[in-house]
Amino acid sequence: MDSAIPTLTLLSGEQHIELYKVLKVQGMMSAGGEAKHVISTGQVTVNGEVETRKRKKVVAGEVVSFNGESVKIIAE
Repeated sequence: MDSAIPTLTLLSGEQHIELYKVLKVQGMMSAGGEAKHVISTGQVTVNGEVETRKRKKVVAGEVVSFNGESVKIIAE
């Protein structure tokens, strides 16, 4: 089941990545400002729950979803 979800690997030494950066790095949004907007308007979920904190620290094991796309954060 989880194998079908694309992954984003944290770099060595990283403990987390900010939520808006996940959307930008994964190409779900073209700019950080757009990512922050969709987060603040409640369009993004983390582990199935709406998240409105743009700089929420997303850690390994969490799944971020937006507009029908999901990505699982994993550690290196």
